[in-house]
Amino acid sequence: MSEVPLTAFDAVVVGAGPAGSAAAIQLARAGWSVALIERQRFPRRKVCGECIAASNLPLLHALGIGAAFDAAAGPALQQVRLLAGDDAIAAELPAAAHERHRWGRALGRETLDVMLLEQARAEGVTVLQPCVLQAIQGTRGRWHCDVRPLGSVASLRLRSALVIDAHGSWDALPFERPGRRVGHGASDLFAFKANFSGSSLPAGDIAVLALDGGYGGMVVADAGMATLACCIRRDRLARLRSEMPGVRAGDVVEAFLRRACAGVRQALDGAAREGPWLASGPLATGVRVDASDGIFRIGNAAGEAHPILGEGLSMALQSAALLCSHLLGATASVPDAAAQAGMQRRYAAAWRQAFAPRLRLAAVFAHLAMRPGGTALLMALARRWPGLLTQGARLGGKVRFAAPIAPPAAPRAPGRASAGAASRTP
Repeated sequence: MSEVPLTAFDAVVVGAGPAGSAAAIQLARAGWSVALIERQRFPRRKVCGECIAASNLPLLHALGIGAAFDAAAGPALQQVRLLAGDDAIAAELPAAAHERHRWGRALGRETLDVMLLEQARAEGVTVLQPCVLQAIQGTRGRWHCDVRPLGSVASLRLRSALVIDAHGSWDALPFERPGRRVGHGASDLFAFKANFSGSSLPAGDIAVLALDGGYGGMVVADAGMATLACCIRRDRLARLRSEMPGVRAGDVVEAFLRRACAGVRQALDGAAREGPWLASGPLATGVRVDASDGIFRIGNAAGEAHPILGEGLSMALQSAALLCSHLLGATASVPDAAAQAGMQRRYAAAWRQAFAPRLRLAAVFAHLAMRPGGTALLMALARRWPGLLTQGARLGGKVRFAAPIAPPAAPRAPGRASAGAASRTP
């Protein structure tokens, strides 16, 4: 990559997950030259949910991966079950109004990420992977990004008119590192995830787990693989590990889930875990989108909800579409610094209007589910009014898209490159 002489781009996108790749695709189709920086090699497993609500499926088709998604994803998700101890309450998930895409589905991140990234390449996006972002300097309209391929000592400087941060949950941009949180608290949440084959979890169900000191979920994704994921408080995890000294954290968590929830025991009876438990954290929920430093943020870089609602992928894809609707507007030209400032303010306001209610709903649901008293209240309400779970899914964004969806692009050659822009993948 150090041999590439052409390094000027209209936009640099940091992070090639669903948010970053979706934004890169849309901008490249509008004729922008785009560099997409990703530290990890794909395919990669991640401690992330895999549910994609029905509201996102038209966007996946517009991005060009709809047919591949339809062929690979798990069964239609039509029912939600709330599990707590030995109790279970089921309700119907709301159907979207779209004629073809009424129900959400689940697809492993190792598959979805590759689909979107390959589509970005097909649109002419310059993909720098695996590549470390070392520094960002400049301001709106005049950014310099220093990047280095993993395993290399040579760096490359990218010049761009704007920077889009889609780096995800547990990383930070270079200039943010001095201000990152230090220390920890008992209420910090750590995320765990594992895949199981041979599970008896009903296809088409989303199971939500209410746990003492945490919450979680199960779903059947592609190839019949069941995903079990959860978030556990630091203090609860410490107690669990003290009861099983010398045992890996993931195995401790699995034992806890089997012991605490009959639905998990039943689903995993006779199932085989595929690969190790993944772990990450602590979660950093909350709103991070703003217009103060000139960098546009999407996905978890803009804001993160408690994953109990399974809306992480929705917020990633929809925030990318929302940002691109502001950047492109009525013209495909790259906005100058003054125009970007106004766009950032409008985008930040639109992001908060679209997603802040989801963050608040998820926070309330999560804190109720993590406490025995709150769980008892949830189960009593859901038992009396099962439609409460259906309405919660509707309010959580399962059937409503937060931004305009552009129609699928006609077949085209790779997009226009700016003067000096690279048009190949190093």
